[in-house]
Amino acid sequence: MNEKENKQLSKLLSYVLRHNPAHLGLELDAQGWTSVEILLQQLNKQHAVSFEQLKYMVDTNSKKRFSFNESFTMIRASQGHSIDVELNYTPQSPPEQLYHGTAEKNLAVILETGLMKMDRHHVHLSADIKTAQQVGQRHGKPVVLVVEAMTMHDNGHIFYVSDNGVWLTDHVPVKFLAIK
Repeated sequence: MNEKENKQLSKLLSYVLRHNPAHLGLELDAQGWTSVEILLQQLNKQHAVSFEQLKYMVDTNSKKRFSFNESFTMIRASQGHSIDVELNYTPQSPPEQLYHGTAEKNLAVILETGLMKMDRHHVHLSADIKTAQQVGQRHGKPVVLVVEAMTMHDNGHIFYVSDNGVWLTDHVPVKFLAIK
């Protein structure tokens, strides 16, 4: 599998495992898992994908968007779902600050409402500025917001960390935001 095919598979799986499993005729359990065997059967109706290629895509995905269970019989997206799943993450104590990358065009609304999860399960936050900048530039001129995460936590807000290191919370009120 070349890098272009690997990226195409990653995009397809992001769509299917986060937003629309029915696209490949799959069903996710309550925690977002689906059978690797059935996934490969469904993929192979349209694309030739082996388990080794699927594992390579999971292992080399720069954003670590997917994970296998311990026996490699089930797969799921790590976060970013717009469909109803319970990822069973344990609340965590965040670092002092986290970061959120967005496009400059979104800044006015964010400074009025705070960071909202929109059609996702959580607001996604980064532990480092570089990652936040990369996220922000996907949608236009990037802006990085500083989130006073520990202060939020001390005020009763709950944080989680996904399998791929993305920090998650339900909402970031304006009073905990600053522009970097």
